[in-house]
Amino acid sequence: MSNNMNEIEFPTVRYDEWKETAIKALKGKPFESLFTKTIEGITLQPLYTQEMLIEKLGDELEKQVSTIRSLKASDSIQAAQTIYGDNDEQFFAHLKDSVERGNGIVTIDSRVLEWNDENLNELAKYLVEYPFKLFVHENRILDVFSIIPFEVREKVKGYIVSKEAVELSDYPNVRTFGADTVPYHYEGAHVVQELALSLAQAAKYAEKSESFESFANKFFVHFAIDTHFFQEIAKLRAFKVLWKAFSKAYNAEAVPVPVLAETSLRSFSKYDIYVNLLRAGNEAFAALIGGADAITVYPYDVLTKPTEQSIRIARNVVLVLKEESFVDDVLDPAGGSYFIETLTREYVEKAWELFLQIQEAGGIDEFEQSGKLQSALEEVYKTRIQQVETRKHSLIGTNIYANPADALQTVTNPLYADIKRLAIPFETLREQYAGANVKIGILTYGKLKDFKPRADFVEGFFATAGVVPVKSGEIESIEDAKKWLAETDADYVVIAATNEQTKEIVPALLESKKENLILDVAGKFPEEEQEWLSKGLNGFIYLGQNIVEKLSALLESLKEVQR
Repeated sequence: MSNNMNEIEFPTVRYDEWKETAIKALKGKPFESLFTKTIEGITLQPLYTQEMLIEKLGDELEKQVSTIRSLKASDSIQAAQTIYGDNDEQFFAHLKDSVERGNGIVTIDSRVLEWNDENLNELAKYLVEYPFKLFVHENRILDVFSIIPFEVREKVKGYIVSKEAVELSDYPNVRTFGADTVPYHYEGAHVVQELALSLAQAAKYAEKSESFESFANKFFVHFAIDTHFFQEIAKLRAFKVLWKAFSKAYNAEAVPVPVLAETSLRSFSKYDIYVNLLRAGNEAFAALIGGADAITVYPYDVLTKPTEQSIRIARNVVLVLKEESFVDDVLDPAGGSYFIETLTREYVEKAWELFLQIQEAGGIDEFEQSGKLQSALEEVYKTRIQQVETRKHSLIGTNIYANPADALQTVTNPLYADIKRLAIPFETLREQYAGANVKIGILTYGKLKDFKPRADFVEGFFATAGVVPVKSGEIESIEDAKKWLAETDADYVVIAATNEQTKEIVPALLESKKENLILDVAGKFPEEEQEWLSKGLNGFIYLGQNIVEKLSALLESLKEVQR
């Protein structure tokens, strides 16, 4: 073989050959176990090939790629960082520092300050100089546009995100028709729903406008980017394909519209907050590759109170990613990927179908008022919560690898208090267990190598509630186990041992346990379950169990015992 890397050739491997090797590696597990079904009902393949892509898209592949590349709205991705401050002085100091350090689009939530003539006049100076994104929750902040002198209004550029479109005369470069899918995202919406709802909102504004052209020149779309990296890339790409189809339906030429993105707070937690930084970095990079024009990154401690350090890091996430990845130099970084192109197409097809259903129902307002939208979102939200509570979906630092040493968080940032985050059930558990003052123990039977896997699992189980159980250490006889159980001051004990050892000791321990002691077993024992429960066993702890339901029920039982 040549030592020159440029001359090395690797043999071509067919999909069937790869599949055969994969089946051998699975050691009896079905090949279908490698397939993953998304919450949108799309099956993700373990491997994508050129042949599969061509079979899926055929002649449409080139059209899809060219559409995405032709509808890029800007030449450079901008950081659009939110400005925080407890008072006017702090807010404007942060605003000034932000734009001096690379923030390309000043982003302001109207709830951050009580707006008055003085601070609105100060804000007006910045809106003339810098592009902006305003979240309008109350109309007082809109008075800033009446302050800006008429002769410079054409210079003002920005976006207004609000529930209903804002009418602004004399501001041709301020976009006010925003398809804001973020509220739906926080109600649980999946990718297909977000895409369909963005088109449904667009249709609402287009039908009220004088012409499609006047609407398109005022239109933008606003997405939250979740932690599913490749799916979020495909989501942003799919929107551009859908936008072209939408424009064609109005007999209009598709013009590029800005795609604004922000990192999702849906997976953020108040605990182990530096994991939030990893989530935000992952989400920002997905937005970058997916073709967003502006990206807002939330600070890792934004759920409580962002600090100058966390704000600075959040801003620099976009700046560093852009600088180091050279994404600005590439028109469509994900273009041509067998996986992402296929996923993009599947999202396009499913989202367009749902969009047509919404339109047939009378449009987005009718669809919302009928209760169908809320019902659909609630169903997805419940599925998400169930997946988190059973660990089918991992929230690192929350439902898995939780840090029980984290201090109890009592501060909540009011701007984001109403978001239906997936970590909330576990945060509630921490609060409840912190106030209950219960003592939990693990009876570890046998040698360390035998009980350690289950003992570690039980420890991790309770770490999600901020509890550190006391372990007995190696116990190798039933008499010693009885003695430890009699002497422990724990209110609740879990037995951790191998299957055979558990079956051996549980009947004897149930006969001798203290009346008020709650006893559980680690593992599933379907054949012995009914007998053990009838003799006083409380229950079981096992993989795939709903953690929140189990720990909530246990806490109620512990409170009963303490009364």
